[in-house]
Amino acid sequence: MPANKVLSVLKYVSRMKKEFMLSELKDYVEDEMSIQAIYNEVSSSLFDLRLNAIPMGNDFRIMRAPGKETLVLSPEDKELMSSFLKFGTIPKKLQRLIEQYIGEKTSKDWDDPIVLEKIRWAIQSQKAGYWKEGKARKISYEKGYSILGYLAYQFPVYFIQFQHILYGMELDGLLKTRMKIVDFGTGPGTVPAAIADHYMRLGNAEVDIHSVELYDENLEAYKHIVPEYAKDNLNVKVEETIKANIKDLTADDLPDKVDMMVFSNVLNEISELSLDEKAALLKELSKKLVDDGNIVLIEPADKANSTELRRLMFALKGSGLNVYSPCSFIWCAGCKPDECWSFEQKNDINPPVLMKKLADCEEPFRYLNTDIKYSYVILRKDRQTRIKFKVPLKAKFARLATIDKFADKRINIVCSVMSGDLGDNKYSVYKVCDGTSRKQVYVILPFHNMNVENNAIKEADYGGIIKIYDVLVKYNEEKDSYNLILGKMSAVEKVE
Repeated sequence: MPANKVLSVLKYVSRMKKEFMLSELKDYVEDEMSIQAIYNEVSSSLFDLRLNAIPMGNDFRIMRAPGKETLVLSPEDKELMSSFLKFGTIPKKLQRLIEQYIGEKTSKDWDDPIVLEKIRWAIQSQKAGYWKEGKARKISYEKGYSILGYLAYQFPVYFIQFQHILYGMELDGLLKTRMKIVDFGTGPGTVPAAIADHYMRLGNAEVDIHSVELYDENLEAYKHIVPEYAKDNLNVKVEETIKANIKDLTADDLPDKVDMMVFSNVLNEISELSLDEKAALLKELSKKLVDDGNIVLIEPADKANSTELRRLMFALKGSGLNVYSPCSFIWCAGCKPDECWSFEQKNDINPPVLMKKLADCEEPFRYLNTDIKYSYVILRKDRQTRIKFKVPLKAKFARLATIDKFADKRINIVCSVMSGDLGDNKYSVYKVCDGTSRKQVYVILPFHNMNVENNAIKEADYGGIIKIYDVLVKYNEEKDSYNLILGKMSAVEKVE
């Protein structure tokens, strides 16, 4: 029987009954079909029909699922999430799946010295290619030991990193009790694995995970790791990966009613597309995004990639996709993306066993990758923004656009904190922005000047708004930037 007729039968029965066995559909199906064949025909439509299929022996119990509501974390959920992110430990089951895949792929034990040495070589090769510029910059995680190197070196950090992003979105009320998420350029499945792990801790939420990937060996690794990791949790459904090149995608290639689209460390690698072409691609794919959905763009924290991300953000701003965070535009003005970069920083992860094994050599620092630093943008179709604050009319704050007029003078400013602490044990240093900056501006808090009045800058969230009073402006000729020096009489006040 054609799939659309089987689906029509499912819709009919689900309207009549709140709960039923999938085998009951056989009474309405003309052709002789097995229960598994019926399930295969309808499984991809269950989420949009608000139906859950619970395996029961050789059959499935079909039940109506709850509607999409804003996900509200309980105090217990928050405590569990905070504890997990504080320690940053990769779950043992996930570590074992990665180790098993390495063993199957190499036909050797995952910790065989020869295997470890080849993975080290792959990591070094990837790092060398990453820091090249122009056409010489080639990043490949497409096959063989390049994928194993990625699983050993990048996967752990990106896995924990995306859960930080998810948790922040939950606290902001951006996620729902039922989510359909598409991860683009998924590779071996870092983001889907993070999503699955995250939702396993939530007893009141469900997620339907879709992904896009081109290369066969990445698809192989994905199938070995992600569905296996998620298979025992009924709140998590992992769909078949769409095999495609991201740059050739259209909205018709994607599922309907997507709640979140994720591009994690992938757009910077599509060197054949111009900035405008990338913006056009995202605009096209966003046709499948629900009106209150989110597009999450994530790139490395280095200046080149972070600046390029801001340029892409501005190319999209005003085209029907609006910036939710981290930028706030508190003066209702646009800044210059060619000179803008910023990044978020979180606690270091706890290196998994595989990473520790790789670091058990003469140069361990080459193979330990534990710090979480990343640039990101969240885009939405609606006008919602994370920061609602706007500078009041006639407020006595200087705009950073005019900071050159105040060199060697003391001023008051209001701004966003756009980095973690970049300093050392003598100085705390923070990049700041007010949406009007023409040059890079940093707030510097010398340790000997620290007091209760100015210490609030150390407690500000990334993207959070602060007011700074009585701060000294200094021009840094070497960096062509400005430093705002906090003194003992300076005061910092958190706004949002």
